Order: sequence, then structure tokens, then C-alpha cells
Amino acid sequence: MEEDTEINSIIAPYKKEMDCRMDEKISHTSMDLDKNGDNSTLGNLLADYTYAAAREWAKKNNIPSVDAAVINIGSIRSTIGRGDILLRHIYEVMPFENQLVIVKFKGKDIQGLFDYYAKTKKNNPISHLVISVEKGKITKALIDGKPIDESRDYYIATNDYLALGGDNMWFFGKGEIIDTNEKLRDIFIREFKKHPEVVPPTAIRLTFIK
Repeated sequence: MEEDTEINSIIAPYKKEMDCRMDEKISHTSMDLDKNGDNSTLGNLLADYTYAAAREWAKKNNIPSVDAAVINIGSIRSTIGRGDILLRHIYEVMPFENQLVIVKFKGKDIQGLFDYYAKTKKNNPISHLVISVEKGKITKALIDGKPIDESRDYYIATNDYLALGGDNMWFFGKGEIIDTNEKLRDIFIREFKKHPEVVPPTAIRLTFIK
């Protein structure tokens, strides 16, 4: 018991410092940011942040502009209630060390992304994509508001887990992975800090009709 007390006394100052850091306010929201439904508030917001960070990185590294982003709902491990957004909330939402990658596709190979959603009907968040599926068939497939153009290349932002086939996203295997060496959690912290008042996107991106 004495040894435990001594250890706790040594740890206490560091724990206090860490708690203070984790309680730092980095933003605010007047809406609950959740994972519910095919177009969740938190999911779509983080997909947009992934897209924005990838575009910024691409611009600095002489890579053509990023066209869209795909993340997985399973990597979002918590939600954020309305009110102050603290640093600890982002660590709870994204406890993994996933990194941002950009996958370069030839136009003829990008169809696999849409086929994945048609088959799984899974609510994995997307940005700058519109996918509508009715009775298992794709009725709308848009990238940045436009139909697929097989004559051009596409650059899709995602995380390293998905790029390697995680969540059965094997279609990424047809692309070329470009590493950014940026952790998604760091990106999300940076993006939240850029927006003192977070308003989640409301546009419908995924539609699944049985």
C-alpha cells in the first residue's frame, strides 16, 4: 500500500497536467454530432475534414487536386454532444493511429468504389461523392458533382486501414497509395480548431432504397 501511495504521488503531477491539456476547449457545437443513419452528422463532418486536409496536402506536394474522401464509420469510436468540444473528445472519437492517404485511381477502376456501396449498403461516410442505390442497383454516382469520366485519373482521400482493404474495401487495391504521414486525429484536431463554431453538413450523400 505504501508503495502504491508513493507511485501515485509521483504520477499525480503528470496526470494533472495531462487532464488540463485534455480539457482544452478547441471548438463548440450547438448540435449533437453522432453516428446515426446513412448521413450522420459526425461521420460526414469528419469525411469533409479528411477531404480538406488531403486537398491541402496535395497542393503543397504537387499532386492534382483531391476529388473526394471515404472514411469508415467503425473508426469513429465515440460521439460529441452539443456544447464545448474538448481535446479529449477527439481522442475518444479517434483513438487509433490511422494516417491519411490518397489513392490514385484510373477512371476505369473507380467504379469499384460505387459497387462497394451498392453491395454493402453500409453507412461509411463520404465527402464530395453522391451515391444512390435502389434495390441493389446504382441510380446515381457522382464525384464532385459529376458523373464518372473513365478517361481521367481520380484522387480519393482515405485512411491507411481502408486503403489496404480494411472493411472489405478491396477496390482500393486497384489504385496507387500515396502516403502523407499525417495522422487523422491530428488533422481532426487542427480542423476543429479552425472552426470555433462547428455546423455539420446536411446534404444527403448516401441513399439506400430497398
